Amino acid sequence: MKTDFILPDIGEGIVECEIVQWLVAEGDQIAEDQPVAEVSTDKAMVEIPSIYSGRVLKLYYAEGDIARVHEPLFALEREDDGAGDSASASEAAPATTEAMPEQAAAKAPAAPKGGEKVLTTPAVRRIAREHDLDLSQVAGTGKNERVLKEDVLAYLSQKDGAAQPAARATTATEDRVEAIRGPRAVMARAMMESVSTIPHFTYVDEVDLTALIALRLRLKERFAEQEVRLTMMPLFIKALSLAINDFPIMNSRPNEDCTELHYIGSHNIGMAVDSRVGLLVPNVKNVQDMTLLELARELNRLTEVARSGRIDPADLRDGTITISNVGAVGGTVATPIINKPEVAIVALGKVQRLPRFNDKGEVEARQLMTASWSGDHRVIDGATMARFSDTWKGFLEDPSSMLAAMR
Repeated sequence: MKTDFILPDIGEGIVECEIVQWLVAEGDQIAEDQPVAEVSTDKAMVEIPSIYSGRVLKLYYAEGDIARVHEPLFALEREDDGAGDSASASEAAPATTEAMPEQAAAKAPAAPKGGEKVLTTPAVRRIAREHDLDLSQVAGTGKNERVLKEDVLAYLSQKDGAAQPAARATTATEDRVEAIRGPRAVMARAMMESVSTIPHFTYVDEVDLTALIALRLRLKERFAEQEVRLTMMPLFIKALSLAINDFPIMNSRPNEDCTELHYIGSHNIGMAVDSRVGLLVPNVKNVQDMTLLELARELNRLTEVARSGRIDPADLRDGTITISNVGAVGGTVATPIINKPEVAIVALGKVQRLPRFNDKGEVEARQLMTASWSGDHRVIDGATMARFSDTWKGFLEDPSSMLAAMR
């Protein structure tokens, strides 16, 4: 029985998505709940599973096309217990499911070229088509051996000796236009709205992390016994939650015309992640109720799913304040843009070993980090930001005070 599979409601008001990669091809036998396509929405990268078992007859979109919610995604011939010999259908199901991985590996995407079978992006496939390049010959250096643009350019530069660098140079100088879609489009809209509606101000201070780094090194092995990787971020976030207890206005949000201020009890602290689909800001819910171990475990989970681009939209909702660790990439000072409707965000600079005077007037090496705060000046004044930052900084510079304040 031929059936059109209708692209389901993905949630969050999303009405369209980009087909990033087909995980099946026309003629493939698929099982119920088997992922059939990887799509990019305004929120994240998600996999679409089939609700039927059967054979794929037609894919209605090519990779890179925009598919609409509630419209047909692909056609299949369903395995229907009520049609034909139900006994033979049930006997065939295990064999079909068992053979599925081999079939998917052999025929994963719909396009006929061998290069189309590689895990990559539509933009990279376009470059490959321009150079008549089989992407299966290119070693991918991305996550799960995904072929990146840099991999293709490096391959082309080595191909045919000195002839390819000239061709590559010609390609590099050509103008091209790409649509801004998915999470990058969401970030663009959100940042434009934030700077146009929120009067930002920035406050910068220096934090001495020498004692905190020593504490992390002592705790690292103990956390590893629980199979949890302990970075500095759980310590930054827990200290932030403790500081919010003294300054609840930092965990508030104004209404649209800024006539009311909603104080939020849950400390849902966001962490900006540079993912393969653009900037994502998942948040840890209810940090105020978490132990350091629980917080580290949840941060590890969120980082992993965010970097892959396949994140539950619920992990992106309802954040109350955000940390951006730009220092992991480089730089010391930033002017971060508030993640509306939050009222504050902090950007952490890279940690540097620098000389400073101690209490005795002696010069010694210290581990220092710059913290750049941006605040909503409609709600937060400079003095409040300074006092809040000093409280957070105090927990970080004297970790024993942070441990004493934990419940």
